[in-house]
Amino acid sequence: MVAVLVVTAVARRLDWSEPLCLISAGVVASFVPGVPDYHLEPEVVLVGLLPPLLYSAAVQTSLVDFRKLRGPIASLSVALVVFTTFGVGLVTWAVVPGLPLAAGIALGAVVAPPDAVAASAVARRVGMPRKLVRLLEGESLFNDAAALVALRTAIAAIAGSVTLWQVGLDFVVALLGGALAGAIVGLGAAMLRSRLDDLVTDTALSFAVPFVAYLLAEAAHGSGVLAVVISGIILGHKSPAISSGSARIASQHNWQTIQFLLENMVFLLIGLQLRWILEEVADSGVSPALVVGICAAVLGATMATRIAWLAGIGLGKRIVRRLRPGKKAHVWPWSYSAVIAWAGMRGVVTLAAAFILPADTPHRAVLLLAAFVVVAGTLVLQGMTLPRLIRRLKLPPPDPAEDALQEAAVLNDMTLVALDRLEKVRTPEDPEEVIRRLRDRLRDRSDSAWEQLGRNSALPETPSDTYRRLRLELLQAEREEFLRARDGGTADDIVLRRLLARLDIEESMLDRDDEEVADLDRELRTPMATAGSCKHLGHPWKEIEPSSPDKCDACVAEGLSWVHLRMCLKCGMVACCDSSPGNHATKHFRETRHPVMRSFEPNETWRWCYVDQQLG
Repeated sequence: MVAVLVVTAVARRLDWSEPLCLISAGVVASFVPGVPDYHLEPEVVLVGLLPPLLYSAAVQTSLVDFRKLRGPIASLSVALVVFTTFGVGLVTWAVVPGLPLAAGIALGAVVAPPDAVAASAVARRVGMPRKLVRLLEGESLFNDAAALVALRTAIAAIAGSVTLWQVGLDFVVALLGGALAGAIVGLGAAMLRSRLDDLVTDTALSFAVPFVAYLLAEAAHGSGVLAVVISGIILGHKSPAISSGSARIASQHNWQTIQFLLENMVFLLIGLQLRWILEEVADSGVSPALVVGICAAVLGATMATRIAWLAGIGLGKRIVRRLRPGKKAHVWPWSYSAVIAWAGMRGVVTLAAAFILPADTPHRAVLLLAAFVVVAGTLVLQGMTLPRLIRRLKLPPPDPAEDALQEAAVLNDMTLVALDRLEKVRTPEDPEEVIRRLRDRLRDRSDSAWEQLGRNSALPETPSDTYRRLRLELLQAEREEFLRARDGGTADDIVLRRLLARLDIEESMLDRDDEEVADLDRELRTPMATAGSCKHLGHPWKEIEPSSPDKCDACVAEGLSWVHLRMCLKCGMVACCDSSPGNHATKHFRETRHPVMRSFEPNETWRWCYVDQQLG
């Protein structure tokens, strides 16, 4: 753990690849005198480390997004795995003298599944489009299952005890058994968690889920990896409905810590394998020149098969679309395909699967070294150049302004529903002051989301930013007084802990990362997923001259400042938003009943219908 913390801290400080730095540190440490040989047993990875790592990724996977990308994910996680298995297998069989074809295919299955940790870490650091990140993560969740089933079949073929019919049956049993076990465990755990009120028990149950799912599936001769993924996706999808906010926060923080430690310790352990692997290769009798050639051929074939597959899929879809114009054939931009093709870094599953090869496999030590070279080579060649490729292709990164617009739209709808519920559940006995406070809190929260959009403000900071800055100062003063009360022994420890928990909860709501909205070099339109439609938004509004180029005249007349500006599409009136003290945009609607205003901030073209309360 100490080594992981030190190496990752240095890597982040220097903006280097964390997986590559950890592997390099492990390689260096493996040659230091006195450092013991760490033989990474496959069971430790496949049963002890892989289930929690897969679960932590699966529980954060959006089922909705997965459904949208199920076609591309299936193409990469199943079809490409099979293609890579046979492609690399044939190359290995051709370059390794005396190697059975089944052993070559087994190595192909070993190196087939890319690692999501390395790819998504690079993707997020350089700002890869979210659709591509989701595709890479979705691929990595399911390709391990396909690769391990293929490996198990190839190992059986090495012993000469498998037929084509058995291969198909083995795959179907693994698929159905894993899916059924994952569904049973996921739905069962969801039912249990919905009845738990204790945070510790709820989090402990989440720790047990991946292991129960994996072992249940393996006992039924299914894919334990697939079972873990399905149970995680089910629980992640149901979590907002079955768990309290406190339970979700506690579980998320715990799993983030576990994921960080496990995945980074695995990369460190990978590097620690190199010395004894080299020693076994030296004792194998294969010449160094041939070993280098074999490793280079396997690495090249691994990278080339992925590139060839993505290029073939893209070309095939373009041909279909050209020959049959009426047939739907969604084709991603070639730049997207290029990035996906190059984001094929291998990781822990590849090395763990390599150790599953039977001890009597011909040239086993050389195959192990080839698998190690594939892991390290892809991390170096692809991991270090992927950021440059993304920047060179000028792929659009996630847009903070678009995120803020979606957040504001959804939060506005939530606020309207909450206000409607308030009117239904309030009673005549409820104090009007309490009702007013609830309304103000809901509206303030909604306004703070809209304030995160354009920064063409007459104020030095938005009202929400001012509130946050001042409230954090007040919390600091309260915390200092709390420390004096604690140190002076003027209150019971249980009471003090309860007070501290209140301070922590409020501070956690305010203490967010400041993600400034970058200057837009393109129009900020309403995202399709968020856009509503009504007769007012759909009306063909004509271009009209704004009443003012850069100010709210009503605010100027009243001596007020504004946060953001809006323009009426019917008369051109420029007025301030609801976060501003004057609320002149809303007042203009109430006075004129002109239904639609659009943002009058630079490069923002989204609209708002006051009548139907819709963003468009």
